[in-house]
Amino acid sequence: MIRIGIVDDHAIVRSGLRNFFADHVDLRVVGEAANGREAIDLVRTTEMDVLLMDLAMPGQSGLDALAMIRAKAPDVGILILSGYPEEHYAMNLIRQGASGYLNKECDPTEIVEAVRTIALGKRYITRTVADLLAQQLGRKDDVPLHEQLSEREFQVFLKLARGETAGDVAKSLSLSVKTVSTYRTRLMEKMGLASNSDLTYYALKNRLID
Repeated sequence: MIRIGIVDDHAIVRSGLRNFFADHVDLRVVGEAANGREAIDLVRTTEMDVLLMDLAMPGQSGLDALAMIRAKAPDVGILILSGYPEEHYAMNLIRQGASGYLNKECDPTEIVEAVRTIALGKRYITRTVADLLAQQLGRKDDVPLHEQLSEREFQVFLKLARGETAGDVAKSLSLSVKTVSTYRTRLMEKMGLASNSDLTYYALKNRLID
């Protein structure tokens, strides 16, 4: 029996996934959460094999929670099920510890295949993600600017691009404002950008934020 946790801020999505998994005798949903903070609590209190998690959620997002979940539950497989296409987030998240990444427009049977693969301790790599990996091999200069950011820099980048202040970012990531400013300076240098407006424009242009 594969034990699954579901993290999504929409109750109807959680209900749909729960009902879908109920049709498979080897799958059982053991817990649910509506945001990243609840997901962290869920993995602390509930034994599971695979955590199925959305990215864009109010409060603490899946992106913000990923590192903490990986630290608290290193053996749990994490499958990201997001509305964003693979080319926008998959590479960053897999580098940060996600076991797989699927777009919500995928065939439902692929979700089951991914869960079963990840429950075996493997990564689930779609053809699209495999192509992205292949494109990056030996082509470091062609990697998108945001793909060159560290995990924490990428988190700070997205929050600033959405209009959050340094104080807001510091509070949500449990950092000091000075540390956030250091990350901001570093990521600006890496991306060759000069202002928060530039960050927002870049993020919108590359469909990293809505």
